[in-house]
Amino acid sequence: MPKIRTNRAAAKRFKITKNGKILRMKSGARHLKTAKSPKRIRNLRQATLLSDSEKKRIKQLLPYS
Repeated sequence: MPKIRTNRAAAKRFKITKNGKILRMKSGARHLKTAKSPKRIRNLRQATLLSDSEKKRIKQLLPYS
C-alpha cells in the first residue's frame, strides 16, 4: 500500500494541536488596514480553531499529522 501524500497547501495553512484540534489564521489582515481599528487588526493576528464542519475535510488533506 503506497503512502498518502500530504496536501502541501493545507500543511502551510493549518496546524494540528496535540489534542487533535485544528488551528487556522484569521482572514482580512493583509491589506486595507486603514479602515480597520487597531483592536480589530490586533485580533486578526491570533490563530483560531477551525469549525467542526470543516475539520473532517482538512484531516483528509493532512493524513500524518
